[in-house]
Amino acid sequence: QEQLVESGGGLVQPGGSLRLSCAASGAVPSFYAMGWHRQAPGEQRKLVARLTTGGDTDYLDSVKGRFTISRDGLKNTVYLQMSDLKPEDTAVYYCYGYNGLSISWGQGTQVTVSS
Repeated sequence: QEQLVESGGGLVQPGGSLRLSCAASGAVPSFYAMGWHRQAPGEQRKLVARLTTGGDTDYLDSVKGRFTISRDGLKNTVYLQMSDLKPEDTAVYYCYGYNGLSISWGQGTQVTVSS
């Protein structure tokens, strides 16, 4: 069973940047796709960005041009570079990995954008 561990969340001022990391470990880490969801208080969890092994990416419309997802295949780690952060980006960010059969989730990391 793969395990995912996120890091990099925190408090940042509007316009600032953060980079989230998600490291996968397991017997045979082999995710077809990895990505990030987020959940703000009172809202449903929604996809923020995803990246497949083929290089295909998808982004939430509101983060396009500000967030960039990348992956280090050797380390089986996925990153989310977030720039020009806005208060509405405040949420718990969850990493996920899909191996073609099941989805694994990280525990979540809080991102707070506030002055």
